[in-house]
Amino acid sequence: MSDFDTTLANLGVPRYNAGTTSTTGTTLNNNTDTSQLGTTDMDVSDFLALMTAQLKNQDPFEPVDNSQMVAQMAQFSSLSGITEMSSTLKSISSQLSTSTLNDAIGYVGKTVLVQGTTAYPRTTGGLAGAVALEKDATNVTVSIKDANGNAIKTIEMGKETKGAVAWDWDGKTDAGEDAGDGPFTVSVTATDGTGNVKAYPLVWAPVTAVSMGSDGKPLLTLPGIGNVSTDAVWQVG
Repeated sequence: MSDFDTTLANLGVPRYNAGTTSTTGTTLNNNTDTSQLGTTDMDVSDFLALMTAQLKNQDPFEPVDNSQMVAQMAQFSSLSGITEMSSTLKSISSQLSTSTLNDAIGYVGKTVLVQGTTAYPRTTGGLAGAVALEKDATNVTVSIKDANGNAIKTIEMGKETKGAVAWDWDGKTDAGEDAGDGPFTVSVTATDGTGNVKAYPLVWAPVTAVSMGSDGKPLLTLPGIGNVSTDAVWQVG
């Protein structure tokens, strides 16, 4: 028997079929409502219905003890407070989600610096980005390939410290030719004299749209990269 069934039985209210005998020995009527069979959750209206049923079916010669009634009223007050709190928290959560999405909409039309390998040149020409280093490195190299996968530019940055290190490319290949409109593929390598240093490229990308992710956090849509969380943004341009 579930907790809900036990509560009903203690209050003298039938649960499953007509003719059930209450805890006081009284045979109940045959008009049992079975529409809520299998339900285990109780709300305020259920609690009030149970109290009303208890008062209607109590033995007039042995009425409900005052202390029991006070205890039940305390339970009702607690249930009511929890229900109201739950409703308030849901409202706050909804407002926060709306506020967060509205804030994220401000990213549309701007460019952001995020982890990625696909980059488009600036309208003024050339390309900018950064390298994220897990620790200090004695030699950092940025390699750029064209849309066909051909290596067209190598940028030797030399010794750099831990963190994000910016680089800028004028859009000319190693042969001095115009690299075109892209998109370009960026990769990085870094060493510290004893081995490789963990590093990854950061590229600038325009924000074309904003959507809400399944986790309730806004996502920015970036051409060539996809959807990224606002938490992944290093810098806004």
